[in-house]
Amino acid sequence: MALGGVKLRGIGLGSAGVLFAGILAGHFGRPVDRGTLDFVKEFGLILFVFMIGLQQGPGFFTTLRQQGIKMNALAAGTVLLGAAGAPLIGWLAHFDSAAVLGIFSGASVNMPSLGAAVQTLHTLPGLAADRLALPALACAVTFPAAIAGSIGTLLLLKCIFRIDPVREAAEFAAKVRRRSEPLEHRTMMVTNPNLDNVRVDAIPGRRETGVSISRLRHRGETGAALHTSVVWSGDSLVAVGTRAGLDQFQKIVGHRSDEDLVLADSRITFRRVVVTDRAVLGRSVADLGLDDRCGVAVTRITRGGMEMSAVPGLQLQFGDMVQIVGREEGLDQAAKVLGNSLKELNETHFIPLFIGIFLGVVVGTIPIAIPGLPQPVRLGLASGPLIVALLLGRIGRIGRLVCHMPLNANLAFREFGVALFFAAVGLDAGAKFFATVFSATGIQWLLAGLCVTVVPLFLVGIFARMVCRLSFIELSGLLAGSTTNPPALAFATSIGGSDAPAVAYATVYPLTMLLRVLCAQVLALTLVQ
Repeated sequence: MALGGVKLRGIGLGSAGVLFAGILAGHFGRPVDRGTLDFVKEFGLILFVFMIGLQQGPGFFTTLRQQGIKMNALAAGTVLLGAAGAPLIGWLAHFDSAAVLGIFSGASVNMPSLGAAVQTLHTLPGLAADRLALPALACAVTFPAAIAGSIGTLLLLKCIFRIDPVREAAEFAAKVRRRSEPLEHRTMMVTNPNLDNVRVDAIPGRRETGVSISRLRHRGETGAALHTSVVWSGDSLVAVGTRAGLDQFQKIVGHRSDEDLVLADSRITFRRVVVTDRAVLGRSVADLGLDDRCGVAVTRITRGGMEMSAVPGLQLQFGDMVQIVGREEGLDQAAKVLGNSLKELNETHFIPLFIGIFLGVVVGTIPIAIPGLPQPVRLGLASGPLIVALLLGRIGRIGRLVCHMPLNANLAFREFGVALFFAAVGLDAGAKFFATVFSATGIQWLLAGLCVTVVPLFLVGIFARMVCRLSFIELSGLLAGSTTNPPALAFATSIGGSDAPAVAYATVYPLTMLLRVLCAQVLALTLVQ
């Protein structure tokens, strides 16, 4: 960990420092029991990928549906080019096919794919122990060159297209602000006679525009806009939604009022309440009926940093931040219904965590027959837990068990898991590492890994810039994510002075991780004999 914390111009090895410390310990120290080493390696890998999936799950499918198709297609192209390039270079250079697996993993800075490849090799009969150690050796040799190669590719693309990263970062931020459409409130006067004696939940256009109504004034009396509240011509109401949605809704209701009802009556206020009560999980805003039970209106819900209008069909998840409007006594009652317990929110729920890991291991060991392959493919201890964690992060619970992990706990478990994995891999490879890396074979592996890193990134980068017209901010995050390369992301962030590349990185990371693990298994089954 100390080695990984050493940085040169803001770039360091991070948790991968444990890998090289393990190599040193494996070279100079005594051998570690093989069974213990394998267990530590697999347990660390499972813990690492499960925590990634649990964190990415809530927003992964939404991001994939809204903006991730193109980005993930480009990332998949990068993975497949690398998966085709590694065996091609191995064939041309007459490398051992087991070493090709390590070159593929090291060139993509992707340790779970190494774990999947090694695990698959152990299922093949008759492989010598020396060959089983080759993937870890080749990965350790190519890993540092891959980090340098990915950063060098970003610099090369910057020079070729004469990119000003700071200017493009500012332009990208402005575009995001225009596209994100934050929620706002607007006071409107009801002038449409067709709305006389119509309940709030029956006003046409609310669902289509995604607008919610928080306050209603009738005959000078202001109150929370409940679903059963009735509007009349001359009433004033406060609508919450995007600017475009409010403009459409205003055409239905009447016209905009200069008065702000939010400030007009101090007895009606709002409060943000966090959902922690298990009894309300999975229930929609309409089913919850807080307007009837507590006399409050639900106007906004914030989930995973994204603010949404509280449409009636939106289902609540653990950790949602709900904005409610009403009188103080009603807000107190609604807070009790929703839970609003910070202690519960910050608690690590271990039972669903280990149930999820167990289910992930089960899913990862199910054989999947693929025509043309000599043995069935298994998702393995990297992809199985990752897929299950993504699903659990999305649905948020198993029955009444909440699948919520506080961010700091998630990061701690993730770092602990990857440290265990790196340590085991390093200890395993350390005995032969220095003899290999300073040999002609080691130099060839390093150059091969550099090609497997740079060529796919360069080709996809050229295509993404010229054909897809991606900005450098999106492009750098995409290329860093397609190699699951945190140092490259750190470089992209620093060169543009913006955290925006992390958005593209997070968009492609889960699918890239899954594809690299599956590709490593397919290569192991098809190449190694």
